Amino acid sequence: MNKSMIVGAVLGAVVVTAGGALATYNYVSAPEYAEVLAVKPLTKTIKTPREVCKDVTVTRQKAVKDQHQIVGSVIGAVAGGLLGNQIGGGNGKKIATVAGAVGGGYAGNKVQENMQAGDTYTTTETRCSTAYDSSEEVVGYDVKYRLDGKDGRVRMDRDPGSRIALNEAGELVLGE
Repeated sequence: MNKSMIVGAVLGAVVVTAGGALATYNYVSAPEYAEVLAVKPLTKTIKTPREVCKDVTVTRQKAVKDQHQIVGSVIGAVAGGLLGNQIGGGNGKKIATVAGAVGGGYAGNKVQENMQAGDTYTTTETRCSTAYDSSEEVVGYDVKYRLDGKDGRVRMDRDPGSRIALNEAGELVLGE
């Protein structure tokens, strides 16, 4: 055999062996991505206040001018006294007049009180209250992943999709 053929064959074998080793190294080297198994969004509820106003009908009592019902008591006492005076004679007549005046005064007082209680007016007022609108905001993601046959969990600020990149050290790249 020729010396150059032997050198060529040896060099060819070295190149083929080195190329195979390099290809095998790339094939068995560390993975570039972790497989995402599940992504669960994390949310928080945000309550936004707003003012709600509506017009309502309100019934109010009118201002009382005679809050002790003096007019009703006086008119009742006069009417009761006159009626009592029509009964009997002598001392009986005096007692009936006094009793009629007392009873009529009390009755007149109560009649005026009831009339004043029913003396009302209606108006419309605006009433406001605070209502809250609720909305959901995504604040992060719980991610379950598989790397080298082992499952793990990590919290991320974005949805990673179907895989998570790894750096040269084989660690997850969690930021953008």
